[in-house]
Amino acid sequence: MITEHVLILNQNYEPLSVCTARRAVVLVFLGKAEIVDSYPNPIRTVFMVFDRPAIVRLMTYIRPPNKGIMLSRKNILKRDGHQCQYCGTTRGPLTVDHIIPRYRGGEDSWENMVCACQKCNNKKGDRMLDHVNMDLMKKPRSPTRIHFIRDFIGIGHHSWRPYLFLKND
Repeated sequence: MITEHVLILNQNYEPLSVCTARRAVVLVFLGKAEIVDSYPNPIRTVFMVFDRPAIVRLMTYIRPPNKGIMLSRKNILKRDGHQCQYCGTTRGPLTVDHIIPRYRGGEDSWENMVCACQKCNNKKGDRMLDHVNMDLMKKPRSPTRIHFIRDFIGIGHHSWRPYLFLKND
């Protein structure tokens, strides 16, 4: 399938993003990238046969964009693994809770928003954690580009693991 995911590495082998195999083949064909690793089945055209890239490396260094991962309800739920950060449950409808309520100056940010089940969200309400004797399972953080690829998009091919700082199994 030409729509498989391909990991794009910068010239220095730093993970940049993920694209489709079709886009990666075009980058290789234009000489803008080289294939680092391939999927087993090649892409056949009438006149040529191309390796189906799993990882490509850009030929020139691209300065990574400074913009972070978009803050959204969906991305917060993914970051927290669809698990309530107060009680640890993964059952029932999940919501997003502000650790410091907005009316107390809490803002919409990665560090102030967590996944919560409805029971814990209702228990906490618009109060601070210490007022209701609740604790977070882990401190929320803004995901990096590598975390986004690894945790949100997923591992497309086993050869991606070393570039995303994961052990090979």
